[in-house]
Amino acid sequence: MYNFLSKKTTTYAVLYKYCVILQAKHRTTMAQHNDFGKEGELQAQQFLRDRGYIIRDCNWRFGHAELDIVTEKDGLLIVVEVKSRSTEHFEHPKDAVTPAKIRRIVAATHEYILQHDIDADVRFDVVSVIPVGGTYRIEHIEDAFLPPVN
Repeated sequence: MYNFLSKKTTTYAVLYKYCVILQAKHRTTMAQHNDFGKEGELQAQQFLRDRGYIIRDCNWRFGHAELDIVTEKDGLLIVVEVKSRSTEHFEHPKDAVTPAKIRRIVAATHEYILQHDIDADVRFDVVSVIPVGGTYRIEHIEDAFLPPVN
């Protein structure tokens, strides 16, 4: 006699175990990814400080948008998007700033200006951080994008 319930229970147990393993692997991968991104942001902050930028805020959030670094220099408010990549074989970090991401950054910047009562011109930069050996290659793209016209 064929015991369907037994086979079904065994199949579910195997699937459950497989899902648990995948979830644990995903958490580890995401944790490493997040740590790498945070390290990239710290490297970008130091890079900017070394060049005379004054850091106002880091990881400032508005809704679903986040401003990685908000700085000022020479009377400008400069919003910096940091893109860290382990390699640039697939896509250069600056190419990862999509039109949708730009719209979110601009909306968050508008709110930042309102909340902090800022009266200054704004510039949007991108800093890409790519590890090379035991150090980082950092590229700073000033005026990387303009706010879209609505």
